[in-house]
Amino acid sequence: MLKHLSISLVFVLGLVALFTAGPAKAQLGNAGSIEGVVKDSSGGVVPGAKVEISYAVSGYQRETTTGSDGSFRFSNVPFNTYHLVVTTSGFAPYTQDVDVRSSVPTGIQIALKLGTAATSITVEANGGDLLEKDPSFHTDVDTGLTDRMPLESQSSSVSSLVTLATPGVVADSNGLFHGLGDHAENSFSVDGQPITDQQSKVFSNQIPLDSIQSLEAVSGGPPAEYGGKTSLVIKVTTQSGLGVTKPKGTVYTSYGSFGSVGGGFRLAFGGQKWGNFIAANGLNSSRFLDPPELHAIHDKGNEENLFDRVDYNVTSADSIHTNFQYTRSWFQTPNTIDNLNIGVNDPLTGAPLPVQDQRAQIKTFNIAPVWTRLISTTTLFTLGGFVRQDRFNYYPSGNAFADGTGVIPGGSSATLNQQRKLTNAGLRTDVSYVKGKHNVKAGAVFQHTFLTENFNFGITDPVFNSPCLDANNNPVPDITLNDPNQCPGRGFQQNVAANPNAAVPFVPILGCFDLTRATPSLNDACSGTQSTLFPFRGRADIKELALYLQDTISVGNWAFNVGFREDLYRGIVHDSQPQPRVGLAYNVKKTNSVLRVSYSRILETPFNENLILASLGASNPVIVDVIGGASLQQPIRSGQRNQFNAGFQQAFGKHVVVDADYLWKYTHNAYDFSAFGNTPIFFPIAWKNSKIDGPSVRVSMPNFHGFTALAVLAHVRARYFPPQIGGLGASITGGEVFRIDHDQAFNQTTHFQYQPWKTLPWIAMNWRYDSGLVASNPNLDNFVDASGFLDAAQQTAVGLFCVDAGGVMHSASLTQALAVGAGTICGANPTTTGAKLINIAGATFDVDHNPTRVKPRNLFDASVGDDDLFHGDHYKWSLRFTVINLTNKTALYNFLSTFSGTHFVTPRTYTAELGFHF
Repeated sequence: MLKHLSISLVFVLGLVALFTAGPAKAQLGNAGSIEGVVKDSSGGVVPGAKVEISYAVSGYQRETTTGSDGSFRFSNVPFNTYHLVVTTSGFAPYTQDVDVRSSVPTGIQIALKLGTAATSITVEANGGDLLEKDPSFHTDVDTGLTDRMPLESQSSSVSSLVTLATPGVVADSNGLFHGLGDHAENSFSVDGQPITDQQSKVFSNQIPLDSIQSLEAVSGGPPAEYGGKTSLVIKVTTQSGLGVTKPKGTVYTSYGSFGSVGGGFRLAFGGQKWGNFIAANGLNSSRFLDPPELHAIHDKGNEENLFDRVDYNVTSADSIHTNFQYTRSWFQTPNTIDNLNIGVNDPLTGAPLPVQDQRAQIKTFNIAPVWTRLISTTTLFTLGGFVRQDRFNYYPSGNAFADGTGVIPGGSSATLNQQRKLTNAGLRTDVSYVKGKHNVKAGAVFQHTFLTENFNFGITDPVFNSPCLDANNNPVPDITLNDPNQCPGRGFQQNVAANPNAAVPFVPILGCFDLTRATPSLNDACSGTQSTLFPFRGRADIKELALYLQDTISVGNWAFNVGFREDLYRGIVHDSQPQPRVGLAYNVKKTNSVLRVSYSRILETPFNENLILASLGASNPVIVDVIGGASLQQPIRSGQRNQFNAGFQQAFGKHVVVDADYLWKYTHNAYDFSAFGNTPIFFPIAWKNSKIDGPSVRVSMPNFHGFTALAVLAHVRARYFPPQIGGLGASITGGEVFRIDHDQAFNQTTHFQYQPWKTLPWIAMNWRYDSGLVASNPNLDNFVDASGFLDAAQQTAVGLFCVDAGGVMHSASLTQALAVGAGTICGANPTTTGAKLINIAGATFDVDHNPTRVKPRNLFDASVGDDDLFHGDHYKWSLRFTVINLTNKTALYNFLSTFSGTHFVTPRTYTAELGFHF
């Protein structure tokens, strides 16, 4: 049914396009165009006039000159309201506000009046120009910010940018971020192509920052054209070479801390009918991922990016656009001190074990061609296709027994590998109609996702599934024992369910995958005579069809968003849901204010990454016996969400605008990921319900004598309700509501730039404050449990300390673990206990109201640069110096999180970049 519906819709819309034509060139995706003719009062054309457009809040600004026929055109213009200024000698300056909200070209006619000769004018907005009459709360980011903002992660620059520039986004490790209280419920729309798969560097490869012209992060009520994962919708407009008749570009290279070497180029060239933009870059670093130790151990990685956008205007009505991306990343899995295997021997040979050496490689390619046809001056038809693939390969150590402890939840050792492939292919089509007060868009998106998951693991801990217990009821590590019947003759107890002393009884079938024993258990559970890796092989097809209709209606000071979306999801589970979307905004012009409110019904589709194993693997007895999950055997279903937003915009004069929004959303089947032990392999997980709410605020200060500032702040509560469904490696067994690890009481980013004159260097600085994520491991509820659970290395990493009854302070070290009790280091009654990097809740612990958290942190980043070192004309040299974590603050993103693991914030790093521009 899905196939027939999508083909029929494309066929019907295609016929409409083929039998009509229009006079102008169309845009696509998340951009429009502004075109017009400049005339004098008598109707004669004015050639050579200077035309400028700008949006003060984001810093977007472009200019052109009219041709011999008085015409001008701005293409690839992101959706926004622009201040347009026309100046030329002998005429009075002309100003007008132009609203670009559709890919349908925006045409204007300009008549200049005679006046004082003017060759230039300052493009300066008033208070009303800083406002947007849009019912959806969003943030606009342009190259004026991206070119100068110090970004923490070179390999996940887009994630860093979104985290710093968007209110309500909580920072996490390895390019992950929590948008508005949700984990990974974010989607990208790249020139209109929907991408809902994960963009963290442990899942996939992001679109390179070099390819982005501007982006808009929608954190309010999503319009009906967006579905699936909509907590944060990031609309990306890529750079284009269309109309660039003289090639322009940049070549750059950089070097920084951790031996980080980078380099790349950007090149735009073309003509009036065609254009090509290409960007390529690479990075090699000894701190590629955020490690679980303060000092990175075994953390090398590299990444290579290639992006190419080709535009071609076939006729005045038809245009073709194609995006191409290929990215390859290779990286080591960072080790903990425990993974160094100091003093640990191979259980079979007795030889010293090498350090753990696990690695991963991700290859991503994307091809997205689009055809647009301008049916008339008011109607645009779009038809596009896309194929995107991620190939993730995870490689174990060369010696399986070198793979360290903690891979299996509970602290046991295992070796594992994975080969995962996710291919997303689809078609999208829409018709846009703009006339009068209406801006209508109707469309359909069909996606077919092919999943392949190969997952293998073997037990490398001889006590994990030992058939015998010693006199103290401890598992016997003797690898020559492989059957409980051998135990009595060797003076041991049988580790079987009938023995009341057996806390975890021996499971015969696991002996088939216990690599510590040369031969498996002596029974019929195994088909062979040699222990092997457990194989999981899974394939699945997921088909999705979305149909939507939306209209933005502008009536005086009012704006209404009215839309409806229907999603049909056919994967491991089947779901469908009608989704009404409605929003309104009112512009109080007298006070320069905009008030807004919206409601959205949303069908959230399950995560595709490792979905098969998480949904079906728990029904496999081997997986259940190794990592638990007997009660988690239901497949992960789609989520159903009700979302309410209310907010306002307020301009204070022409120099400051405040945008605030309050969010409340209730979700049935709420998602997260669970980490598989100490690895970067994650599995989707779900709970019965979630309630998320909180305010988000953005304060923007447009350019004022070379000074620009931006501040974003938020408070988001994220409360989740058991029972749990799916997931491997995490289990919330209690029945009470809890704060998940993306709950954070407060975060804020303040960014400013200052350049007094264009010929002088500039400076930019970030101040980021995070109050701390929830440390979700249940063994960290109080100091006694934490000191008993953490080994010496983990205690040292988190800075555990105590003051004994005699007033002596003791700190954990690699050779000294702390403990509470008679005869221990801390004593039976320590006067003070705590940790430097986490706030242990202790007696006041409550999973909902007072969970243990990572301690708050203040981080400062700075950049200084000169965009024209030698004051060249056509050829320019630039130099930039960036310092991340200026004060060298030692801090954590998370610690032993059930869902994310342990990761340290980047220490102080330096990077110098030299660029050549032409």
